[in-house]
Amino acid sequence: MSLRIPLAKPEITDADREVVLAVLQTPHLSMGPKLTQFEDAMAAYLRCPFAVAANSGTSALHLAIRALDIPRGADIVLPSFTFSAVLNVLLQEGLRPVFAEIDPATFNVTPETVEALLCDRTAAIIVVHTFGRPAPVDRLSTLARRKNIALIEDACEALGAEINRQRVGTFGDAGILAFYPNKQIITGEGGMLVTSRRTIADRARRLRNQGRDPGLDWFQHVEVGYSYRLSEMNCALGASQLRRLEETIERRQTLAARYDRKIAEIGEALLPSLSAENGRISWFSYVVLMPEWMDGSGRDFIAKQLLQKGIQTGRYFAPLHRQPVIRNSVPAELVVTDSVAGRALALPFFNQMAEAEVEEVCTALAKALSDLRGRRM
Repeated sequence: MSLRIPLAKPEITDADREVVLAVLQTPHLSMGPKLTQFEDAMAAYLRCPFAVAANSGTSALHLAIRALDIPRGADIVLPSFTFSAVLNVLLQEGLRPVFAEIDPATFNVTPETVEALLCDRTAAIIVVHTFGRPAPVDRLSTLARRKNIALIEDACEALGAEINRQRVGTFGDAGILAFYPNKQIITGEGGMLVTSRRTIADRARRLRNQGRDPGLDWFQHVEVGYSYRLSEMNCALGASQLRRLEETIERRQTLAARYDRKIAEIGEALLPSLSAENGRISWFSYVVLMPEWMDGSGRDFIAKQLLQKGIQTGRYFAPLHRQPVIRNSVPAELVVTDSVAGRALALPFFNQMAEAEVEEVCTALAKALSDLRGRRM
């Protein structure tokens, strides 16, 4: 079996290649002009004062936690239905994850599910804009201010998504972006912290570069820091890709609409919503929910059937509260999260995907669902 339709595929243009090769003709391979160019371009796009590039979205989240001075042992409220990088950072910093339930229609937390978990130990909320659909971060921001706790936006899957024309990542104390090869824009590896607070940006810049203060001698370290720098080649690629982000978002919206029409004809899988309340989705992936009569083993059967036809799918996400690293120490009863995680299936989704490929994926999905139902009878 050869893989014919991958789950994701990065789009690299000739213009992208040219800007990366141009960097290699200069003496600046790290902490040079392309870093400033990329950060300034992202800040302008998001209409946010400060942007601090890092070598991954995970590193950017770590910088945010440290820059916000969140004390060890504090509670952090977050969804369980998200990527494990968030949990890794919290555990590394000695923080206690408290998992909020999600809305099954949006895969995001709600102000109600979050507020029910807040207590005197809560230091921050991490809201994730899952699969590029904006969470109700405007209301969560109001809640965080009222409770005098920090709000961090994980917008790693949602660059360009909006609520009331304000781009996500800019509502909280800090926003986190990522540019892994399956994202809306890519740098190979890379991420960014964005914020409206100069103190957070300044400290994040120190921390990402071994704790150095830009105002002092190169070898003067004012605090314990990290090697979280993003190379000039990565930054050049990111700035090039950012120039066509709006075009990418439109293409992905069109692709999602094609899927929507075809999936509706199947009549079995539940569709994600093609609209966001008071905003817009920036599609990271196209995820369907298998029917409620199907459990995780049924979803895995579907994935295997498609793979045999050369079609790759993804199981997003294994819930964090079930991870072996914490499942014996952090109790959580999350009925909706468990149900969604057992039935969610990401279909192939990338910029260059042709309409015929969407047709092929949906035909194969319909056949696999029919086969599974026949096996159950």
